[in-house]
Amino acid sequence: KIAQRKGTTVEGQYRNQDETIELALNLNLDPRKPGQALRGSVSLPHGTGKSVRVVVFTNDAELAAAAVAQGGSDVVAGGDEVISDLASGAIPLNFDRALATPDMMSSLPPIARLLGPRGLMPNAKVGTIAPPAQLLDVLKSQQTGSEVQYRTDRNGIVHAGIGKGSFAKDDLADNLSAFLNAIQDAKPDNFGKGKKKGGPGKGKSAASNKNAKFYLKANMCSTQGKGVAVDLRTVDPTSTFFMGEIEE
Repeated sequence: KIAQRKGTTVEGQYRNQDETIELALNLNLDPRKPGQALRGSVSLPHGTGKSVRVVVFTNDAELAAAAVAQGGSDVVAGGDEVISDLASGAIPLNFDRALATPDMMSSLPPIARLLGPRGLMPNAKVGTIAPPAQLLDVLKSQQTGSEVQYRTDRNGIVHAGIGKGSFAKDDLADNLSAFLNAIQDAKPDNFGKGKKKGGPGKGKSAASNKNAKFYLKANMCSTQGKGVAVDLRTVDPTSTFFMGEIEE
């Protein structure tokens, strides 16, 4: 019942701010093991509803000017001079995304310590490295908030904002379905958190069990709301109950 999950009434949001609707998926993954650290991006059919500030790294002056013209005040674009200004603090690092052309990647190490901890280091896996001919299209996609990035934390949990409280419940359902299908598509062939030392199996991965579950827990909440547990059968795209309602 997505209206209950999203913390709204059927008529719309009931708080004085448009809260983000967040999903937390506890997956049977150990990011320390090869192939189990999931990271990527998903294009949501109805976007995230979030305004996104972007820094674009390119030494092509014309392309940088076009990026700023397209994105307006929410975009800063340039090459070595922008990197220098970020390193010195002349430009505040208050961006949500960072894009780069492939040739700029070798110039970013001086600010890697600034970008990395904030999740801003351009990465091909999440589509933030783009050739010049595609950069403006990628910028448009990022700025409209249609792209949501995800990555497993050290406990194998994936967090993602799938929309706003003001969204229609069907739009939120579409976004949620798209995100869950993307996670299913990214599911590794071998997975498992493993067992505690000294227990049965002596540390063998749960992947050795053909019946090992990939989805362990799922919760949804709004920005200021309490988490609500979601029936795992409704978040598993391989289940006949996927995105359905199950009577409690």
